[in-house]
Order: sequence, then C-alpha cells, then structure tokens
Amino acid sequence: MTAMNSIPVQMIGRGVFYWVFLILCLNGQSTALRPLRERSSSSWGDQRLFIRRDDNDLSPYSAWNITGTYRGTWNFLEGANNSSRFPEFGRSNGVSVLELVSNPTKITGVHYVQGAIIFHNVYDNEHDLGVTQIRVEGVYIWPFRQLRMVANSGTDGEPGQEEEYILSNPYHLLGVFSSQVFQDATNGKVRRRNSLTYDMEKHCNLEIAAQVSRISSGQNDGIRERFHLEGLMESPALEEDGECLSPIVLNATSVDIEVYYNKAVNYTLVVTFVSFLQVLLMIRQMEHSNTQSGAAKVSILMIGQQAIMDAYLCLLHLTVGILVESLFNAFATAAFFKFVVFSIFEMRYLLAIWKASRPLSTGEGWETMRRELSVLYSRFYGILLGGILIVYEFHNYLKPIILVMYSFWIPQIVTNVIRDTRKPLHPHYILGMTITRLAIPLYVFGCPTNFMRVEPDKNWCVFLGVFVGLQALMLLLQHYLGSRWFIPRQILPEKYCYYRRINHTTTTSTDCVICMTTIDLTQRSSDCMVTPCDHYFHSGCLQRWMDIKMECPTCRRSLPPA
Repeated sequence: MTAMNSIPVQMIGRGVFYWVFLILCLNGQSTALRPLRERSSSSWGDQRLFIRRDDNDLSPYSAWNITGTYRGTWNFLEGANNSSRFPEFGRSNGVSVLELVSNPTKITGVHYVQGAIIFHNVYDNEHDLGVTQIRVEGVYIWPFRQLRMVANSGTDGEPGQEEEYILSNPYHLLGVFSSQVFQDATNGKVRRRNSLTYDMEKHCNLEIAAQVSRISSGQNDGIRERFHLEGLMESPALEEDGECLSPIVLNATSVDIEVYYNKAVNYTLVVTFVSFLQVLLMIRQMEHSNTQSGAAKVSILMIGQQAIMDAYLCLLHLTVGILVESLFNAFATAAFFKFVVFSIFEMRYLLAIWKASRPLSTGEGWETMRRELSVLYSRFYGILLGGILIVYEFHNYLKPIILVMYSFWIPQIVTNVIRDTRKPLHPHYILGMTITRLAIPLYVFGCPTNFMRVEPDKNWCVFLGVFVGLQALMLLLQHYLGSRWFIPRQILPEKYCYYRRINHTTTTSTDCVICMTTIDLTQRSSDCMVTPCDHYFHSGCLQRWMDIKMECPTCRRSLPPA
C-alpha cells in the first residue's frame, strides 16, 4: 500500500491513458481512418481503427518523429458552424498552425504528444484577425500513423516540454511578434485567446483524430522529413443539449524550420546590403551639397524623417534578435548597419543642413550654438519617442502610418517650390533611396512566403510603390525642368532676371571680380549676368559662386534665386 501511494497519480493516469489509446487503435479490422465526410453520432473513441501495415514501410521512430510546426487550413465539415455555444467561430474556414512535441514512452510504438492548435481568421470581422489557441495532448501510434488528441488546459508550475519547444521555435516566436507589430491586434483578442479551452472543459469534450503521412522526397525542400496531417476535430457535449461545435477538418503540413531560418538569415543579408547602399548614396549626396549654399537647399525635415525611419528599423531588428535567440547574430548585424546609417551619416548631414540654414549662429559664440544644438537634438529624439508611442497606441492603423512615414520626399518638393532652389538633390540619390527604402515594406507586405508570416496585401504594396514613385518623379522633374515647372506663371511671384538690359553710358567694358578678366558690354549676350546691385559678372562665374554663397562677390548683398 505504501508503494502504491508513492507512485504519482499523474503517472498512473497517463499509463491507463496510453493503454486505452493503444487498444482503441489496434482493435478492429477497418482498413483506414473513417472518411471525414461520414460522421456518426458516436464519439470518435468508439470507431474502429486499423491500418494495413507494410513491413517494408516501417522505419525507426527517428524517421517518423512528428515534433515540429505544422501550417495549414481549418474548415467546418458541414460548411458552417451550427452551434450557438461558441459563436467565436464566426467564419467557416481559416488558417491553422499546430505546434506538436512527441516523446517516446515505455510502450513500444506509442508516443506521448503535447502541443497547441492556433486557429486564425476565427471571428467574422474584417477588422479583427481572430486568433484562438487550444492546448492539446494525446498519443501518436507511429507504426500505424495514427494521432489522437484531446483538449488540455495545462497545469500550473514549471512549463511543459511543448512550451519549451514553442519558446525556442523561431517560426512561432516570429509569428507572435509579427501578429503584434504588423497585423491588427486588439486587447480584446488577447483576453479571448485562451477562453475556448476553458469553456470546452466545462461543457464539452474536444477530440481530434488525424492521419499522418510522409511527404514524398520530390516535394521536400529541406533536409529533415516533412509530414502532412489530415484529421477531424469533434466536440460532443457532456450535457444533453447537443454538440458544442460543428466538426472541423484540419489539414496541415510541417514547416521546415531550417528553410524558415535560412529565409530569415537571407532577409538580414539583404537589409545589410541595402543599408550599405544607402551609406554610399548618402556620401554621394553629401559631396553633391558640400557647400554652405548647397546644404541650405536640402530640406531638414526630409533628412530627419528618413533618420527616424532608420532608427525605427534599427530598434525593430534589434527587438526581433532579442526575441528569437537563434537569430540574434543575423538581426543584430542588420540593426547595427541601420544604426550606422541614421546615427552617423544622417545625423551628421542633418547637422550640416542646420548649420547652413543658420550662418549667423556660428558667429554668436559657443554657448548660443550649443543651446540651439540641444534644441535640435531634443526635438529629434522627442519626435522619435513620440512616434513609438503613437505606433504602439494606433498599431491597428499601421499601414496608414507607414504611408505617412514614406512621404519623406514631400518636404523637399515643397522646399524647392518655396525657395525656388536649383538641383538640391543628386538624381542618383533620389532614385537609389526610393528603391532601397521600398525593399523592406514590399517584402513584408508583398511576398507571400515572407518569414514574418504576414498576410500579403498586393493592392497596398502597389499603392505604396506608386505613391513613393510619384514623389521621386516630381523631384526628378524639378531637377531638370525647374523647381516651379508645374505652377502656372500667372500665379508665380515676379522673378529677378539676371540677364536684364545693361544700362551703361561711359564704359563699354568692366572686369569680373571672380575670374579677374574683362567683360565686353558692347554686345548683349548670355555670357554676362547683372546682379540687383548693378555689378557685372560672367554667367558661369556667378553661377558657380551662387552654388557656394548667395551673396554678391563685390558688395556682399544677398542675391535672389537664379
């Protein structure tokens, strides 16, 4: 009696559980799993299961280990949910993800299975993705490819083996992360996520019968074996008030984690390469506007907006690397390159533009300059932190927020029109930044096999590409046709003409103080330009001078745009 008391009650229960499942699966002479379209009023435990064994097909369990992640679909067998007990299942089909952990037992051919089934697209609401999770446990009789599971609410205390597997699975962790960041998720869904299992334990049984089949080597893209699960989930009521939930058909195929891992690593390599290209483009642009006049033409809002975007991408990749430990090195490298782009190059260029737009501040002393610099940095990091709070609060509207962030060319277009500037940005910088900045959102929201498990939205991707492309096209047209080419001349302010009529009475020639050569004033030509203060210069000399300073070389008077 003492020996019996020393045996844990849970171990006794599981031993009985294993033998019951084994007897059920070996009893009878049926040649296959009951067809899914045929359903009787009895529970799945009453059905007779037997599969004709092929001795040549039997292999060690290591070749039929079903531990892993399975992704597929779910749908009601009868086309709709006829039960009113669980109205959560408002839709008739959706995406399902199964996380299973299989461990051998002392019974030959029988393995204990734990895991969870995650149902996506459950709620009948286009603004609610609807996620419901059910924890399950059961047995897997691998010689006959039979999987039998029931609902399990779990026990308090240390995490089980299935939780340890889920916590170390990059497919599951990145899926949870992307559902919180890239997809619409409300607080109500989080509270309702685990409610289904609790209600079923009170009123229903949840029983799953599935057939396991191996995918042929021709369809196997990875090194490990891949399997396909096809089964039926039923929930007969414990009380005499009908069934709890209409039967649900489950079809899922195992996900090769190694292939999934390689996708994530390849993505980080692309992000690193894109960041390197952005550094080269930034250097090219800084050389293009290396003078005070050239830097003053560039919009500080445009550079600041791009710096904030790169800061967010740096934080995002670093967060993913911390969340998924196995991918930390790859995502930390991508985050580091994004950090270099925004903290070194873009912030340096931002400071150069700020100094060029305030030429008088540099001569007022170090204290004044330091005070204004502190205001600049406080505004930048204040907007950065405020943007994080806005994204967190309004993450349901993430796509409109991304559209607002990708309007970074608009401040430069407006600045060109207001100041009537000449060629502030290099064409290579415009095209290169447009293409490289579109790479990440088009992959995440446009690639159907992206590793973030985000549902593709081709219409939104096309709209984003057209939106950013039109901005870049406008900048290029301003570069070649003039900053105000699209504005009617009737509403434009009067513009000073540097080739106005020359009024001279006594002299027919003068010297250009820039090149110190004579200017012939007897003939009217485009080689001579006249400033508002009536000083004469060669056209090429004055244009090169105005690229450096918008001041008259003779009297230091401010010059209007050419």
